[in-house]
Amino acid sequence: YGDGVFEGIRAYDGVVFKLKEHINRLYSSAHMIMLSIPMGREEMIQKTLETLRKNKMRDAYIRLVVTRGAGDLGLNPKNCPKPSIIIITDTISMHKDDAKENGVTAMISWVKRDPVDATSHEIKSLNYLNSIMAKIEANIAGVDEAICLDKNGFVCEGVAENVFTVKNGKIHTPPSCTGALPGITAESAKTLARQLGYEASEKNVTPYELFNADEVFFTGTAVEIVPVREINERSIGDGRPGPITRRLMAEFERMVRDPKEGITI
Repeated sequence: YGDGVFEGIRAYDGVVFKLKEHINRLYSSAHMIMLSIPMGREEMIQKTLETLRKNKMRDAYIRLVVTRGAGDLGLNPKNCPKPSIIIITDTISMHKDDAKENGVTAMISWVKRDPVDATSHEIKSLNYLNSIMAKIEANIAGVDEAICLDKNGFVCEGVAENVFTVKNGKIHTPPSCTGALPGITAESAKTLARQLGYEASEKNVTPYELFNADEVFFTGTAVEIVPVREINERSIGDGRPGPITRRLMAEFERMVRDPKEGITI
């Protein structure tokens, strides 16, 4: 029934990027759905590091999953006495090899994000049918990604990414009150942007502003930072990754390998 929570985490050359932040978000999601994780946060961190060591992986994508646990065929959570914890370490590739160099294509989907008083994507739950439906539409249309709006018609996020616009040197991303996930990579991108002297803030973004942005980029653990060159067959800027996006990408590549930004295996 999608009753559980998860985190996607990355390790870069032995540095597990923002591991504590991911673990904290996992427990916040679990708290929201009243799922009591039978393991403390520090132990969860150590188990994650142990899994990487046992699999001899220094560069990896980590999928940390907590389900409600074994039960019967009904949907009553009371019949699942003990949650299950699964830690997977593997690799992941979301787009073609030239995505960061040339950018990706996207479309605004008819699939709206669930509101914050429903199965909001503020909760990183195992229920991703909302995203899957939008991704199916993107596949049919022959584009790389879909962008979902909220119930009021404002831009919310991609199917598994936060979305950013750049206009006149100012960087904006939709707020979590639209139902967008408070992204850890998104927060890192905002921090980097401010360190580089750019204004970076959250605001409601309309489709008009999205189409007419100078630059658009996605952020996420799996995609990292990737430029968007076209949305609904409308070129973004000159149709090539913009200078601010490129600068953030370069700084992010350095950031993820900094031992101060994560926990070393």
